[in-house]
Amino acid sequence: MKSVFVSGLLEGQVAFVTGGGSGIGAGIAKRLAAQGAKVALLGRTAEKLERVAAEIAAAGGEARCFPADVRKFLEVDQAIKAAVAAFGRLDILVNSAAGNFLAPAASLSANGFRTVIDIDLCGTFNACRAAFEHLAKQGGSIVSITATQAEVPTPLQCHAGAAKAGIEKLTRDLALEWARQGIRVNAVAPGPIEETEGMSRLAPGDTATTFKKRVPLGRWGTIDEICEAVTYLVSPAGAYVTGATLLVDGGTSLLGAGPWLDMIGEMMGE
Repeated sequence: MKSVFVSGLLEGQVAFVTGGGSGIGAGIAKRLAAQGAKVALLGRTAEKLERVAAEIAAAGGEARCFPADVRKFLEVDQAIKAAVAAFGRLDILVNSAAGNFLAPAASLSANGFRTVIDIDLCGTFNACRAAFEHLAKQGGSIVSITATQAEVPTPLQCHAGAAKAGIEKLTRDLALEWARQGIRVNAVAPGPIEETEGMSRLAPGDTATTFKKRVPLGRWGTIDEICEAVTYLVSPAGAYVTGATLLVDGGTSLLGAGPWLDMIGEMMGE
């Protein structure tokens, strides 16, 4: 499902998107730009960021690229300061940088676990902390992309589940602490979303068919639908929403671990 409704409701605002070079992050960046925001893109690969920025420019928007690693606070801090210097302000932060892979907990290395925590959870904190002083000047909105693994026990995903659960708790704590500065802090938890690197890894090949049949709405979601959720949260329509995690999963989490167990069983030939 693709939305074509664009109202310019973010005109005059500046958005900073981590993980903006591909997948959901790139989609969000393009949607915020289409709604009138000037967009700063952060990611580790300059070429990916430049491609997204070029698409935004071709559509009539404005974007700048800031290659950096979310795991390194000083790099993130410098990138956000540079974006504010370029655009004059900061109104929106979207944390979309993430890393994931399938791994049984019994064979997952300590380094592999730490890497996902560093990218997802520590990276989210780094960006939030670096953005705080700029958002506090006029109030603003933070949206972090998490996942249903934060709540639903998921095979081969203990590292991602721990990171996403941490993001959801961080979201609530920051929402409480920063409300007096006019900063709203929320999260979006996508379920299975088509054409994303995450689902290509989590449901490769024919296992995707099995998983799709179990989704209550009968299909995977789209990147556009995640963009719509983020747009709602950062727009005036979401002005009284803070500390919330918005599920956008087609009802998948209502089934608990069942669909994941079926998918993993098929992958392992059980």
